[in-house]
Amino acid sequence: MAEIVPADPSTSNSASTSSRRVYTTTNTRPFTRLITSGRDHVVEPFDSEKLPVTLVSEIQKFLRVANQIELEEPRVAYLCRFHAFEVAHNLDRNSSGRGVRQFKTSLLQRLEQDEEITIRKRKEKSDIRELRRVYREYKDFIIKHSGDSNLQNSEKMIKARAIASALSKVLNTVTTAAGPQVLAESESIHAKPELYVPYNILPLDEGGASQAIMQLPEIKAAVAAFRKVRGLPFVEDFRRRVVCLDLFDWLQFCFGFQKGNVANQREHLILLLANTHIRKSHKETSVSKLGDGALDELMKKFFKNYTDWCKFLGRKSNIQLPYLKEEAQQYKLLYIGLYLLIWGEAANIRFMPECLCYIFHHMAYELHSLLVGAVNMETGERIMPVYGGGSESFLNNVVFHLYKVIHEEAMKNRNGTTDHSSWRNYDDLNEFFWSEDCFQIGWPMRLEHDFFCIDPSSDSKTKKPRQSVRTDEDKKSPNEDEEMEDIPDEGHKVREGKWLGKTNFVEIRSFWQIFRSFDRMWSFLILCLQAMIIMASHDLESPLEVFDATVLEDVMSIFITSAALKLIRAILDIVFTWKARNTIDSYKIRRNVLKVLVPMIWTITLPIYYINHRGKYTCYSTQSQSWLGEWCYSSYMVAVAFYLMTNAFDMVLFLVPVVGKYIETSNSRICTMLSWWRQPRLYVGRGMQETQLSQFKYTMFWVLLMLSKFIFSYQFEIKPLISPTRQIMRIGIKNYDWHELFPKVKSNAGAIAAIWAPIILVYFMDAQIWYSVYCSIFGGVYGILHHLGEIRTLGMLRIRFHSLPDAFSAYLIPHKEKDNKEGISKWFLCLREKAFEKNSIVKFVVVWNQIISSFREEDLISNREMHLMKMPLSSELFSGQIRWPVFLLANKFSTALSIARDFSGKDADLLRKIKRDDYMYLVVTECYDSLKYVLEILVVGDFEQRIISGILDEIEGSIGCSTLLEDLNMSELPALHTKCVELLELLVEGNEEQYCNVVKALQDIFEIVTSDLMLKGCRTLDSLYAHRDGDDSELFTHIEPQLFASARSIHFPLPDSGLIVDKIKRFLLLLTTKDKAMDIPSNLEARRRISFFATSLFMDMPRAPKVRNMLSFSVLTPHYMEDVKYSSEELHSNKEGVSILFYMQKIFPDEWENFLERVGTENLNASNDEINEEDLRNWASFRGQTLCRTVRGMMYYQKALKLQAFLDMAADDDILQGYDAIGKGNDTLSAQLDALADMKFTHVISCQMFGSHKSSGNPQAQDILDLMIRYPSLRVAYVEEKEKIVSEKEKIVSDRPPTVYSSVLVKAVNGFDQEIYRIKLPGPPNIGEGKPENQNHSIIFTRGEALQAIDMNQDNYMEEAFKMRNILQEFLHERGQRPPTILGMREHIFTGSVSSLAWFMSYQETSFVTIGQRLLANPLRVRFHYGHPDLFERIFHLTRGGVSKASKTVNLSEDVFAGFNTTLRRGNITYHEYMQVGKGRDVGLNQISKFEAKVANGNSEQTLSRDIYRLGRRFDFFRMLSCYFTTIGFYFNSLISVIGIYVFLYGQLYLVLSGLQRALLLEARIQNIKSLETALASQSFIQLGLLTGLPMVIEIGLERGFLNALKDFVLMQLQLAAVFFTFSFGTKSHYYGRTILHGGAKYRPTGRKVVVFHASFTENYRLYSRSHFVKGFELLLLLIVYDLFRRSFQSNMAYVLITYAIWFMSMTWLFAPFLFNPSGFNWGKIVDDWKGWNKWIVQQGGIGIHQDKSWQSWWYDEQDHLRHSGLGSRLIEILLSLRFFIYQYGLVYHLDISRQNKNFIVYVLSWVVIVMIFLLIKVVNLGRKYFSANYHLVFRLFKALIFLGVLATIITLSIICDLSFKDLVVCCLAFLPTGWGLILVAQAVRPKIEGTALWHFTRVFVQAYDYGMGIVLFAPIACLAWLPIISAFQTRFLFNEAFSRRLHIQPILAAKKKKHR
Repeated sequence: MAEIVPADPSTSNSASTSSRRVYTTTNTRPFTRLITSGRDHVVEPFDSEKLPVTLVSEIQKFLRVANQIELEEPRVAYLCRFHAFEVAHNLDRNSSGRGVRQFKTSLLQRLEQDEEITIRKRKEKSDIRELRRVYREYKDFIIKHSGDSNLQNSEKMIKARAIASALSKVLNTVTTAAGPQVLAESESIHAKPELYVPYNILPLDEGGASQAIMQLPEIKAAVAAFRKVRGLPFVEDFRRRVVCLDLFDWLQFCFGFQKGNVANQREHLILLLANTHIRKSHKETSVSKLGDGALDELMKKFFKNYTDWCKFLGRKSNIQLPYLKEEAQQYKLLYIGLYLLIWGEAANIRFMPECLCYIFHHMAYELHSLLVGAVNMETGERIMPVYGGGSESFLNNVVFHLYKVIHEEAMKNRNGTTDHSSWRNYDDLNEFFWSEDCFQIGWPMRLEHDFFCIDPSSDSKTKKPRQSVRTDEDKKSPNEDEEMEDIPDEGHKVREGKWLGKTNFVEIRSFWQIFRSFDRMWSFLILCLQAMIIMASHDLESPLEVFDATVLEDVMSIFITSAALKLIRAILDIVFTWKARNTIDSYKIRRNVLKVLVPMIWTITLPIYYINHRGKYTCYSTQSQSWLGEWCYSSYMVAVAFYLMTNAFDMVLFLVPVVGKYIETSNSRICTMLSWWRQPRLYVGRGMQETQLSQFKYTMFWVLLMLSKFIFSYQFEIKPLISPTRQIMRIGIKNYDWHELFPKVKSNAGAIAAIWAPIILVYFMDAQIWYSVYCSIFGGVYGILHHLGEIRTLGMLRIRFHSLPDAFSAYLIPHKEKDNKEGISKWFLCLREKAFEKNSIVKFVVVWNQIISSFREEDLISNREMHLMKMPLSSELFSGQIRWPVFLLANKFSTALSIARDFSGKDADLLRKIKRDDYMYLVVTECYDSLKYVLEILVVGDFEQRIISGILDEIEGSIGCSTLLEDLNMSELPALHTKCVELLELLVEGNEEQYCNVVKALQDIFEIVTSDLMLKGCRTLDSLYAHRDGDDSELFTHIEPQLFASARSIHFPLPDSGLIVDKIKRFLLLLTTKDKAMDIPSNLEARRRISFFATSLFMDMPRAPKVRNMLSFSVLTPHYMEDVKYSSEELHSNKEGVSILFYMQKIFPDEWENFLERVGTENLNASNDEINEEDLRNWASFRGQTLCRTVRGMMYYQKALKLQAFLDMAADDDILQGYDAIGKGNDTLSAQLDALADMKFTHVISCQMFGSHKSSGNPQAQDILDLMIRYPSLRVAYVEEKEKIVSEKEKIVSDRPPTVYSSVLVKAVNGFDQEIYRIKLPGPPNIGEGKPENQNHSIIFTRGEALQAIDMNQDNYMEEAFKMRNILQEFLHERGQRPPTILGMREHIFTGSVSSLAWFMSYQETSFVTIGQRLLANPLRVRFHYGHPDLFERIFHLTRGGVSKASKTVNLSEDVFAGFNTTLRRGNITYHEYMQVGKGRDVGLNQISKFEAKVANGNSEQTLSRDIYRLGRRFDFFRMLSCYFTTIGFYFNSLISVIGIYVFLYGQLYLVLSGLQRALLLEARIQNIKSLETALASQSFIQLGLLTGLPMVIEIGLERGFLNALKDFVLMQLQLAAVFFTFSFGTKSHYYGRTILHGGAKYRPTGRKVVVFHASFTENYRLYSRSHFVKGFELLLLLIVYDLFRRSFQSNMAYVLITYAIWFMSMTWLFAPFLFNPSGFNWGKIVDDWKGWNKWIVQQGGIGIHQDKSWQSWWYDEQDHLRHSGLGSRLIEILLSLRFFIYQYGLVYHLDISRQNKNFIVYVLSWVVIVMIFLLIKVVNLGRKYFSANYHLVFRLFKALIFLGVLATIITLSIICDLSFKDLVVCCLAFLPTGWGLILVAQAVRPKIEGTALWHFTRVFVQAYDYGMGIVLFAPIACLAWLPIISAFQTRFLFNEAFSRRLHIQPILAAKKKKHR
């Protein structure tokens, strides 16, 4: 039989893993007999991709196989389709599934069409024989080529296996249906394993045994260990079900796990074992046998959390191992396997690690009982698993019930609108298992337990307990002891369920949470403030005067405040945990009561002692020489001493952290008692103490910082305020400018409060400023010490390039282990080290060239730049002779030529001059050697060779005798240089027609050398010609050809060898490259990457191991609906005026040119039609924030690993051949490299919507499939939703949802997506925050010991991927007491290169991810997880809740909670700067503001969270300070700063309007208060964004030089960076404060498009109206009123100094969105914006009308947070609204019409005026309603009468009551704020007035206000738009970065304007 070749696929995707159920058809009516004869048969594939979701997993593989083999075997293809139809029909007979009926119809039509035609083409007599023939052909092909390492055959084998596997199933079915006779004749296929089992990494079926990865000894050892099932019970029974039984199969049959889960975790554990085993194999006896070291390490990692949990709860671990080593290994594998299978199927319960511990605890007991054959003592029956049974038994009986609780509780959240205290989140449910009460749930679980109660109201009826399915499960076994709880009898009625409520903590929405979490810090600040005020009041001249008895006693009064603060904290603890009382044990209750009683006693005792014994001292005289002199103390001081004794124990534990850690982590009774008073006993948060050294470092940091802060506060804020305060208190002011409401208040308390309040607020927040200063200092010093910025420029790179190979070999090349033997062994070792050094240079060259090639692939450099930057790979490298890249040697040869030409002197002097520059000497020698090489291979004639050899010998003789300058005419060298260049250009061109020119060039060179260059003539030439002249006369019988002209003289064209061509090209470049090459590479990104890579080689990093010994890792990328690749339509769409492609071409002009060069298009203006569309899409997508960019970057890891594995394995000769050549020519080696890379690295994309996109035909599905085809190692996990096909009876009985959810993993095979694993879920996985849930469902498919969580807006680089081995080694290096569990690394923001906003954001983000995190990690030790380049210690995190938290709303910033969780669970988080990844950020103001709002929302939810509370409470004092100021403290201090401005202005308003300020300034002569100015200056430091400016400048200085940093900082300020930072500051403070008060935190999608578009006025108003515009108008109003009424008694300069920052801030908040809006001052855009604004403001809202269409819809959405706000928050909102009534109250008394009357009736009359205004508005509104439509003229007359009436009233009042124009202005200033205040009150009480006329009037009133504010904002913008220079100026400062890089920004803007016109 001829060999077959599997057919190539014509369409469609991968084979399914789901095995088809055994089926028989009972339908006697054949489906294919309705034949329409006479049709023409056209062979075309049947669509196998768009299938009904309910059928796709069962039938797709048969339809795909049919398409693949249809051309060769049409009848077999028909039978496959027929089989698919019958499977579909049996699955859904009623066609009830979505799309099933249509699919069946189309497939049946195809079968009818094909039946007769395919029968005629059948080659055998029957269908069975035809099927058997084709099946045997494929089977024989598989047998023949098994073990073949040829890559092409390997792909064919995969295809053949898939086809044969499907055909075997069809053949089985047909044979079975044909009857017993045919069955007897056929082969028995049933007993054989499947020919093809889809696999992920390891082909564990029989057919995959020959693959390279299965040949690795560590894999063989792991697989062999798994297949040792000897000694296990029920093995023989299970072997009947499975051919190759292993431990995982045994666990599946015993405990009822899913098949897909078992297959997934089997591979997972084998890879873990293999990787751990090979790393430890140097300590073991054999690699081929699994050692105990690997297993013990995995046991320790997997069960550390479980054993800690058992100890915490006082339970005995159920992991019990036998003494026999062989059995112990089997037991260990079973325990690890059991845990992984539980974890792999646990779905959302994976977020609850202690719940998993509980499940494992009981199942491990059952496992041990099975293994030892334990018997129930009561029944005498063998103990069996409670939930054993079918393949989904564990899912249905365990996971589903727990999931149901999680799901139902999450539904109570109502998308974040309900209070956190009303539902249990993941943490609450998990923390229930921190208590011994969890064991009351029992096993089997008692579903009537309170834990499962969701809503007590729904459980009012009594319930029966769940019946057990086995007789021996109903009662407790005596052997189970305390592990198994009693289960109620079957007939016993169970009590009504009670909702347990919150566990341990309640997330109460209150600002008190900040005090409660960080009470020690607030107490410390308050006590220090009190102490400093007391000290300043005593006018101390020396710090030693504090020890004076009177002063000391007064200072010690702070402890009364301390006791009161402790009492407040204790009361808050009880109030805030009240809703968790059901889960708090009696010990905690007693502790809380005592925590209240003890401070209450001290709060009463200390004041009594202070009052009664103050000044009553007992004195003790010391020696006269003592500085103390006489020491006095009072009874109060003694009481304070006793009070402080309670803190002595805490001080000891702080000073000796090891003791504190032991006490907290120990479970002994004494330690428990010692720690009971300090902290409530919790499972997490114990033993977080750092080492003594780490503690000392961060303690010193905060001591220095706090000393600076307190000295500054005392000298410049508090002390200067004491004297003015005393003066104010002495003045008796009786005459006020208004009606004083509290005239009896003494000492001018209001004035003192107005002056002191802003100072106190600044005092509480200015530590943030000091933190910024110290962060810059410490971070900068740390960066310098760690070589950051060592190579910053190309010049520095050239200087240091010679040291790169050494640095590279020191860190990036694995070193062989050194032995310590002496003598000859040591000598051999030295030789080996020298050989290694030479070998390492070769490896450096290979890696360097690969990096440069990656730059070329990314179009960062051109072909010429690539040649200039690459290093030649030759055998000379082994001799230590390095050929440096040409860009380093640029201009060196021409310089040497100039020196030699003009030199006069001795040879030695010339040589010395050239040798001064090492590169110059090297390039001269290389050029000389290259010329010899070229002549050697070009000139082949014997005579010519002798001549050239002689000439070279003469020249070398002159060099040897140091007579070169005497023998040669150096001035002729330029001419020789020119001719050599001409020759080399001809050789590179290689055109045969240029043969004569080559000869001529050689002759010219020969003539120049012999005639011009050699002064004494050529002796060789003379002797040779003399020899020829002396020959016989035959020489003259014919004319000899000229030198080099004979046919055999030269070999041209040269041999087609890449090595020769490369050498000649390099020689040509060396001769021709001039100064321009000094700027190579010209691309800024390429420069930055090379510089950073070079710098990183000098940083401190671990040495790289061999690839085989490195830690394995995975990359996980969550993806939802973001762009995968830009579609062709998106690329060319001009909807916004500019297409993405046009934008990219102008922003990346050099990369566009390089791209055109790469694809072979010479014309730069070539149309896009000339370029392959897919190449175009890729080029543009790789420059945006797309998934394909992320995948390309992450897959560099695999490319780097394969290259590194090649360098580890290859011999020297192989390396010289080149990695690419070896990989393509040696299939065996290539397969081995792939195997190693696959074993070490996996990339999984969690494409949540891939299934739905695929079924709906969304192009994104095809883009993702294209990515999998391009990168075969890429895996995609998605959630499949399909309708469950159930009968009518099942619909009534079953309470399961009709939709079945599954986690599915796919890969690309034969151009299709092939399903690998399918794991059914208990329900929809997205019940919490979307991103962490998306990560969680797919994390089970990741592999390895480390996990890198990467967002889809990130990028990676080839050169950084080479360092992955190094950074993974950090996990093996213990830092202090603990090994790292999270490794942080740098991020480079790649979106900062275009607009100024993007630049600002880039620098701000860069300073945070570098200098900020550098300081957080060391010395502060509070770095958490802030983004997604971080590497997680995977096993640590999968056993402790995953890599993020997912509770709805509270875990909005899901990533940082991973860091919180890790720290609380005693993890260790480090930060390393020698590796970086790229990250994209938002580039437009609106996108940036949405991002800032999202982060601020997240921080406000963190403020309420239990994680922050526990960190704040359980860190030591100084680490707690670090935690506060680096997390929520930054946002809270921003809020305090804004509040401080309001407090200052309202205080000044009070002083001005009440007349106090005039009285104080005139009577007390207090001209200005220095401390007030100091405080306002401190605030402006934050307001102007200078808080982030200093660290930014330091970081830029480190990495780019301090001069560049200073230039950039000045340039940023000129580009209005202060405006941007001030505006962002407002965004942070608004959303942080509002979310804490009212909630409303939500994810805000920002969009990641690259183009910066114009935002309409309406859009800007919607986004910023309440967050910025309203506040800006309020500040403006305050400043105007203050300015109006202070003029007569205060200088203008003082006013400017005090308020300049506030003026700046108010104007920024009002106009920044328009300044930073592209084309914001374009007149055409202004006109469009005005029309859109008017349309939006009047549009009616309603259901379905989005907020961007209607003002009414927007207004309802904008105040949505108030609808769900609590009563307390509403009251606070109303109280804050009352501030607007101050204007009216103060200003009406300053009206001329009031005639200085101070009676309260004046204020009442002002409200009468307001009511009249409201009535007028209402009358006009009613008139419009009733008259405007039908009586339009009447309505106009009506309005005219009202207007005339109002005008007459004003004129009358001006004549009679002296009403002035100023009064009208003041009335507007008074009544406008009052109206807004009334609006805010109405919105706060909306539930009470909604539906009434009052609410309707409120809506009309707000609409009028919004319209008015819009007009005020729009008017100045429209006026400025008239001036063309304004638009040009805006374009310049907005896109200055683009202008400075000479980017073509103008064409983009011009295209936008053109589009607009």
